Amino acid sequence: MKIGLDLGGTKIEIIALDDKGTELLRRRVPTPQGNYPATLQAITDLVHEAETELGQRGSIGIGTPGSLSKATGRLKNSNSVHLNGQLILQDLESMLQRSIRISNDANCFALSEAIDGAAAGADVVFGVILGTGTGAGIVVKKNVLTGPNGIAGEWGHNPLPWPTKEELPGQECYLQWTPPSRQ
Repeated sequence: MKIGLDLGGTKIEIIALDDKGTELLRRRVPTPQGNYPATLQAITDLVHEAETELGQRGSIGIGTPGSLSKATGRLKNSNSVHLNGQLILQDLESMLQRSIRISNDANCFALSEAIDGAAAGADVVFGVILGTGTGAGIVVKKNVLTGPNGIAGEWGHNPLPWPTKEELPGQECYLQWTPPSRQ
C-alpha cells in the first residue's frame, strides 16, 4: 500500500492506494495553524488511522509547501511559516518509525500530471498550484527540475536581483504593478 499526504496551508489530506493505484481511503483534516507539533501529530494520526482501518502498513510520501535544504535538512521557503526551519522529515520519520519521502508539493503535482494526468505524454510540463499559497513545478521528460533550492518552478519564492535605477522598467516589475493614473 502507498500512502500520500498533501500538507497544505489549510488542510492535510491523505490517500491510500493499492499496488494497482486504486484508491482505498481518502481523508482530510484542517492544518493546525501556526502549530508545528500539532501539525506533526495530525499527520501521524492520519497515517495511523488509515493503516488501522485498512489493516496494513504503507510506504509514505508527503508533498510539502517549500523544500528541504540540502545543507541542513530543514524545511525552507514555505508559505506555512511555522514549518520553516523545522526538521520535518526527521521528526516524522521518528514519530512514524519508518523512512518517508518528502518533496515540494508543486513538484509532486507537476510530475503527477506529466505521468498520468492532463499533461500525460507531454515532453515539458509546467504545473501551477493556486491555493493557500501559490507554487509551480517543472517536469521535462518525466523528470522534475528541482534546481539548487528544490523549487525550480516557483516564481514567488526565489530571490530576484534588485534592479538599479538605470534599469528599466525598474523595481515595479519585480514587486508590484501600479495601474496607470487616470487624468
